[in-house]
Amino acid sequence: MVLFIVLGACLVGVAITLNVTWIILNWRRFMPLLLGIPFFVLLIAGVVLNTIFLVREVRRNERHDAFLNAVTHELKTPIASIRLYLETLERRELPEDTRNKFYGIMREDSDRLLATVEQVLKAGEVGQRSRSQQMRVPVEMRSLVSACIDITRSRSHAQAESGVPQSITLEAGDPSIPVIVRGNPDELQTIILNVLNNAVKYSSSRVDIRVHLRIENDAWVILSVTDSGIGIPSAHLKRIFKRFYRVPNRSVLRTKGTGLGLFLVRTIARQHGGDAFASSPGLGLGATISIQLPRVLTPLEAPAVTSLHRQESV
Repeated sequence: MVLFIVLGACLVGVAITLNVTWIILNWRRFMPLLLGIPFFVLLIAGVVLNTIFLVREVRRNERHDAFLNAVTHELKTPIASIRLYLETLERRELPEDTRNKFYGIMREDSDRLLATVEQVLKAGEVGQRSRSQQMRVPVEMRSLVSACIDITRSRSHAQAESGVPQSITLEAGDPSIPVIVRGNPDELQTIILNVLNNAVKYSSSRVDIRVHLRIENDAWVILSVTDSGIGIPSAHLKRIFKRFYRVPNRSVLRTKGTGLGLFLVRTIARQHGGDAFASSPGLGLGATISIQLPRVLTPLEAPAVTSLHRQESV
């Protein structure tokens, strides 16, 4: 990437030098100046655009390589774990409680493996589907968010047992006021679980997550998830929603993930007529991921009651 930037800067410098020399030699001739200056502007613009394109391609290839490494690790680790426990069960006579424990671990590893595959497929699916192709029903967000929090707590139960303090609180406002959006319940569940799981994963020594659900200007439903984790540098707040992008930080790169979670969050939110945003005071000071969705003021039918699947998120 540095090579392409330096090469582009050198080409622009050479072009400017030649053009200035040409103008000095032909400043008394009107037609060469009239024709030469626009061609010079086009030449410089072409060199700059070509350099930008090359730099973007280099960055995209780097993200693809990081994604392949992450997915390979996410697939290899549970497969190796399942194989190890199966070989142990085949070669040794184990007590019933130990066998049941091994079965539970293998089930969790298979769920993790399936979730990684489903997430990659979902990323390709949402990128190709238009909003008009989706089936929308009214969804009550307060109950959906509460159920997703329960799932997140159950998933991180092992971390709580290891001595890491955990706290996930929900502030949803007046329960008598309906908080309803129109959308696909499964996809809304996916983005909420992704944001909650990210907040748990990137929390450092303790898990302290605050979930706020509010109505803004009677037109928008805002879901904000704030953690006290490793934080996000300001230069990366917009980039984290790109496909395969992960913040180049050692603490982040040590955490398992494919770089697709927040891409799915923003893509699905925009397909529902909303958006997703990120904010952070800085490194080590936590971060807030907000999802904005259009509110349904007078639903024509009862909100959808969804059966929440215990699927893994990023």
